[in-house]
Amino acid sequence: MTTRALVLGGGGPVGIAWECGLLAGFAKAGVDVGGADFILGTSAGSFVGARIALGADVAALAEPILAEANRPPPPAPGPGPKDQPPDLGKLMQLMGEAQAGVRNPTEARAEIGAFALQAQTISEDDFIASFGKSFAGLAPDAWPEKDFACTAVDAQDGGFRLWTKAAGVGVTRAVASSCSVPGIYPPVTIAGRRYIDGGMRSSTNADMATGYDVVVVVALRVAGGGPVSDRIAARLDEEIQTLKDGGSTVVVVRPDDASVEAFGPNLMDFRRRPDAARAGLAQGEAQAATLKELWG
Repeated sequence: MTTRALVLGGGGPVGIAWECGLLAGFAKAGVDVGGADFILGTSAGSFVGARIALGADVAALAEPILAEANRPPPPAPGPGPKDQPPDLGKLMQLMGEAQAGVRNPTEARAEIGAFALQAQTISEDDFIASFGKSFAGLAPDAWPEKDFACTAVDAQDGGFRLWTKAAGVGVTRAVASSCSVPGIYPPVTIAGRRYIDGGMRSSTNADMATGYDVVVVVALRVAGGGPVSDRIAARLDEEIQTLKDGGSTVVVVRPDDASVEAFGPNLMDFRRRPDAARAGLAQGEAQAATLKELWG
């Protein structure tokens, strides 16, 4: 029997919207990736992956995001003008240093963690509560029955953490930690430690899905490129090779040009979400045929 894994990468609120649209488009065209044997999410992907693992209708994932086009956008998180997306300049600088390969990556991530711990953001309680609608009614220690994992980084020592059911951590708090963009959202407390976005190790962490026959990796990209984008791409190439060395057939799905245009320059810009979801939906429906035979 063929085993299948779905890996969902990071990309902020805009990435959540696009991934929801993409997977809904796949489902509408007959490819239900929600049937994966293992779902792995990082940052935005942890949110989308948890929703799927908890039994959300994949074909309907984009509907509430598309409806946002008819409502005022929510206030931007963190300090600064509330009608503008937050500035990611400092974070990108630190990520570039962490991903450049010239320093100990754990030490570099610890510096990002220190930056996150000192940043002025919304409170941790408010951040956790912001996940309430999507995970409403779950017990504090609830975890999907489906095999699901999400990633985080210890803000205090830079260590990498893979949250699974065996960890005994509730999915709401685990996903919040994986989505805790440094400098934008607060580090999340779990068992006395503080955790930040798993994307500080890798935007995809796809090597954590080693051992499955088929691995579909959804990885975001933005226009413009640059040293950080180049390093992210190189890291993904390394992870894909690790999967292939483990015997996996790997399919990487990246945003097409129309989706990248819909994203705009800042993946934290909530105003872009309906357009990103719409572009993802169109791309998913158009590209589903390439997955259908392989996914089964």
